[in-house]
Amino acid sequence: MMLRRSLLLATLLAPAAAHAATDPAAAPLEAFGIALIAAMKAGPSQSFDQRAAALRPAIQAVFNLPTILARSIGLEYESYTAAQKSALLAAFTDFTVATWTANFSHWNGEAFRVLPQIRKIGAEEVVPTEIGVPGQKGTALDFVMQQGAAGWQAVDILLDGTISRVAVQRSDFRSVLVSGGPDALIASLKRKAEQLATGGAG
Repeated sequence: MMLRRSLLLATLLAPAAAHAATDPAAAPLEAFGIALIAAMKAGPSQSFDQRAAALRPAIQAVFNLPTILARSIGLEYESYTAAQKSALLAAFTDFTVATWTANFSHWNGEAFRVLPQIRKIGAEEVVPTEIGVPGQKGTALDFVMQQGAAGWQAVDILLDGTISRVAVQRSDFRSVLVSGGPDALIASLKRKAEQLATGGAG
């Protein structure tokens, strides 16, 4: 009876698992997961800057950082000059790399898994992932993927399936932009990246 139940469960789950493995939107996340775990394993033996340098190409490949930045700022982003946009993107990229490097600095047996329950929302696909020790409840991160000139890239992350990273950043950025405009946001992002690199709260 147990054997029959196991075979039935495997049959039901196999198509979904295969879909996750073959869906083009999931492929960049598989590569990102490999790079992230490698950076975590290197934690004790490499400096922050070394791990950040190793993670940077993977982060820039999996995330559409210009789109995330524009969405995090809002409609007024389009009114900024080309120089302001360029400086904002450079600071935002450094901040994003520093955030991932600081938050995933040690490895204790964790694995990065792309889960099969991919769902479509218009032209976007939400690809669920989990990072944690196999057999234990891990951290759920749903990547909102969008296809563009560089292929499928993430334009948002939903923590625990509901909390939008872009929405959180938009709230954080708003007070800075109101008080000092894009130059103040550039300075704030640079300061936070430096704090993360030196073990500060960011």
